[in-house]
Amino acid sequence: MTVTVRVPAKVNVQLAVGAARPDGFHDLANVFLAVSLYDEVTATPAETLTVTCEGPDADKVPLDRTNLAARAAELLAARHGISPDVHLHIAKDIPVAGGMAGGSADGAGALLACDALWGLNSSQEDLLEICAELGSDVPFSLVGGAALGTGRGEKLTGLPVGGTFHWVFAIADGGLSTPVVFGEFDRLAEGVEIPEPTASPALLAALRTGDTTALAAALANDLQAPALSLRPSLAATLAAGTEAGALAALVSGSGPTTAFLTKDAEAAESVAAALIASGTCRTARAATSPATGATVLAD
Repeated sequence: MTVTVRVPAKVNVQLAVGAARPDGFHDLANVFLAVSLYDEVTATPAETLTVTCEGPDADKVPLDRTNLAARAAELLAARHGISPDVHLHIAKDIPVAGGMAGGSADGAGALLACDALWGLNSSQEDLLEICAELGSDVPFSLVGGAALGTGRGEKLTGLPVGGTFHWVFAIADGGLSTPVVFGEFDRLAEGVEIPEPTASPALLAALRTGDTTALAAALANDLQAPALSLRPSLAATLAAGTEAGALAALVSGSGPTTAFLTKDAEAAESVAAALIASGTCRTARAATSPATGATVLAD
């Protein structure tokens, strides 16, 4: 028996970051939208836990026990007193280290795939507990759609979305480490009083009504400045997409992927082509949101 799970990337339409906590994390108001770029994780019985990977930048994906997919299998097996004897194969399409939660998606995908393969029938509540243990973005990768993440991002409240939003994602060369970007946030914020992070009422209303223009005006990411500080070349990518007609542009999460909101599918294809032609990114991909969360695919 083999189980394959498809799991989406995410974009943060708002990422408000609070001051560093004693545990080193930051309180967040993190508005997630799942987007139609997907990884697929396939679980197959094996004699021991192994991970393989194919797709763009697969050579940059760790195949040892540090991979979130492997850790997900281990945590689920430990909870049920079984051995994590499974081969996990990851077909990558989400950018690696790109600020779109690709690693988190793989963790959520592996968790759901192993749960199905082993016939455990875990509740979503149990799976979300394991997701939160794996990382701040993993719970959202499981549920998809749209949600507000608080705490360090793992405490989710689902959000209504009143329409389809069209995006372009510009893929940069190389990645950015999320902990390094947060470290740069702390450095830039030294001596500055940081307010408690809260979700923007205007942004939540734009999502609820499906108002693309209002959403464009409300997009915000407190990690954009540190990402640009570490990777100044991203400013040229943001400018190229805006000049090509995007309604708004921002760094996706901790970067270096940049996200561009467009008025419709035709505009998205035009902006993607212009970004590729600009030479400011490696490639550009059109996608829509919201997308469904981790889903077991039929044979």
